[in-house]
Amino acid sequence: MQIAVLTFEGFNELDSFVVAGLLNRLRGQGWQAQITCPDAQVVSMNGVQVQAQQPLEFANQADVVLFGSGIRTRAIAEDPAILERLRLDPQRQLIGAQCSGALLMAKLGLLDGLPACTDLTSKPWVAEAGVQVLDQPFHARGNLATAGGCLSSPYLAAWVIAKLAGEAACAEALHYVAPVGEKQPFVERALGVIRPYLPD
Repeated sequence: MQIAVLTFEGFNELDSFVVAGLLNRLRGQGWQAQITCPDAQVVSMNGVQVQAQQPLEFANQADVVLFGSGIRTRAIAEDPAILERLRLDPQRQLIGAQCSGALLMAKLGLLDGLPACTDLTSKPWVAEAGVQVLDQPFHARGNLATAGGCLSSPYLAAWVIAKLAGEAACAEALHYVAPVGEKQPFVERALGVIRPYLPD
């Protein structure tokens, strides 16, 4: 399972790293989540420099594509030189976004007619793009999902795992990263958030 974690200049570390870390808990099953960037290096909103593991075009072949957020998302959303490099297909790919990443999904036409979740700062931008913004941490329909708020990252990762590997694998991955003494409630809460958006 090849997973592109789209990570742009000014990215939010919580979005990219938490999702990638959780999804790579399934490495033993052949999963690989990779930091995917438009340039060889990008710098986070807090000055953390990372080397791209894959170029942006990797997303076009990946099984799963997840958009992170960051402080430059609005500029990226207006940059055709970046957006034109993405040729995504929700018929064959799971596609999700964290916070302002929903704006990029909207600009690519992926949220046509769908509501979305995002963070409070990004809410007016996403609404301006013609998307109904929900006051909740997670929403999905079919192969498309959005999450709002930095600490909703585990919900986005959990949805991917549960959808492609089942709830048992999802619970195991969540249990590993959950705080000690809070593991079962953490797992149950996350599963409760995503379960309405999973196939019966």
